This record gives sequence, C-alpha cells and structure tokens, in this order.
Amino acid sequence: MTATEQHIDQDLFPILEKVSDPEIPVLSIMEMGVVRSAVIENNIVKVQITPTYSGCPAMDVIGDDIQKALSDAGYTSEIELILAPAWTTDWITPKGRKALEAYGIAAPLDEEADKAVLLNGKRIVQCTNCSSQNTRMISQFGSTACKAQFQCDDCQEPFDYFKCLK
Repeated sequence: MTATEQHIDQDLFPILEKVSDPEIPVLSIMEMGVVRSAVIENNIVKVQITPTYSGCPAMDVIGDDIQKALSDAGYTSEIELILAPAWTTDWITPKGRKALEAYGIAAPLDEEADKAVLLNGKRIVQCTNCSSQNTRMISQFGSTACKAQFQCDDCQEPFDYFKCLK
C-alpha cells in the first residue's frame, strides 16, 4: 500500500463514512483520510487508522466510535493505530475540504504557501466568512494544535486555518 492508497471493503465504506471526527464533527473519518484500511478477515473487521499528528487525543475516541458503528452493523472489529506512513493533509478529500470551509475552518494550503502564511505572514488564507484574503494570523495555535487562529481584517471575524501537514 502506498502512502495515498486506502484498502476499504466497499461494504464497510458506508458504515465508516458515518463516523465523525470528534474534533470536527462535520467531517467523517473517511473525509479526513485517517482510515487507511478496513477489511473483513475471518468474520472480523480489521481497521487501520492513522492519527492526524502523533499524540492526537481524538484517536481513542475515533477507535471507540468505529467499533461501535461496526458493532451496530453486526460486525466484530479490531482497530490498529498505524504511524507510518504519516498522515498528511493531502488525504483530506475534496468533500472534506468543502465541509471544513462551510464549518468555518480554512482548508490547508500546499506546503510552500503554508510556510509563507505561518512563517512570513503572507495574506493568502481566505476568510471562511466573507472570502477575503485580507487575513492575518493571530496565533500559531487555534482550537487544536493542528490549526492556527486567523482573523479577517475586512469583516473582523476570527477563524481557524487547518495547517498543512506533510
């Protein structure tokens, strides 16, 4: 399996798609790209998940939520946390990126743009409220460690920006 490949049994996809990310409830774990594998072996669903960053406190909750969703659908499951390959924001699906924006979190930019924004103050993160790029970083850390806090200088609204992770 390459870094971008997922092996998901098609019967499991609709079940896993209903499991929300506990920190961003408008996103499913499938849209976040944390499920790397979900296969049925000997009547047991084996699911591999990758944290968005090492030490992510949501992973225990995600594992429990996956087991509950699969149990409710009649499956026994085993959850395995895998750290390699490391999760990347490239794994967030296009649907997930749209959901982030609609929820008020700016989707991650590419790696070079992210550095320009976070290290050099470049104004290219689009406000999730008014779509202006006249925005500035308030703090390197937002509501979680994987987000930075921004504010729009046009509408004055604060919002989170999901940092690019590679």
